[in-house]
Amino acid sequence: MPNKTLAESDYSQFKQFLEQHSGIVLGDNKQYLVRSRLAPLMGKYDLPSLSAVIQQSMKPMERQLRSEVIDAMTTNETLWFRDRYPFELLGSELLAEFAHLGRPIKIWSAACSSGQEPYSLAMTVLETQQKKPGSLPAGVTILATDLSPTMLERCRAAEYDNLALGRGLSEERKRQFFEPMPSGTMRVRDNVKRMVTFRAHNLLESYAALGKFDIIFCRNVLIYFAPEAKAKILRQFAAALNPGGILFLGASESLAGLTDEFDMVRCNPGIYYRKRR
Repeated sequence: MPNKTLAESDYSQFKQFLEQHSGIVLGDNKQYLVRSRLAPLMGKYDLPSLSAVIQQSMKPMERQLRSEVIDAMTTNETLWFRDRYPFELLGSELLAEFAHLGRPIKIWSAACSSGQEPYSLAMTVLETQQKKPGSLPAGVTILATDLSPTMLERCRAAEYDNLALGRGLSEERKRQFFEPMPSGTMRVRDNVKRMVTFRAHNLLESYAALGKFDIIFCRNVLIYFAPEAKAKILRQFAAALNPGGILFLGASESLAGLTDEFDMVRCNPGIYYRKRR
């Protein structure tokens, strides 16, 4: 029977490995999380123990296993229109603010998980265009990135079961933006899917190839990073934003002590950050 126990020395070594390769910081006493997420890989790779999975994944030649281990540890739950106010603000004010630029408004959903955030952004844009025809003459482009190949495949498939659909979606939005599939799932309609481009990206690596953005969403992600990694990511976000560009973080995340390149804007409810000009 596979051995799911995890020695303290293995856990300590794995924490360092995970932080080095993904930026994710595992706290103390999170062995249960490692066990639950990595246990399926014992059978898949015919390894006798959880320790063997971890030790094998840290070997440079074991690229596939390493990728799957990092994938399993960096996958997070998400929902549609999370916290609501960023999407309401986008539709009521921010899109109009950037619409005069004479080019497409560029939005980046960083660490997009299974796609709910970027597709919520696309639905918000489409709703705005319906309410105010002609208000976005050059359109909007949305880039969505994630570290996980599995998540990106799920994003591109754009199919969601009833459990996922029940988290934050109104019946009206389900009707307007989804189509039923024979399997019982629902798929995001093509007019929504066409607005979003998905690509793999590690937030600890260079952003230069991604281009410049007007608005960046990186919500409920920085809480998993060490302070030095957070500061680096925020510096790179500032460099990737056009002057006056906007950054949305999660409700429990703050820039305090990490960067002075943004001004905080209170929007009641919630806050966002504007890059200083």
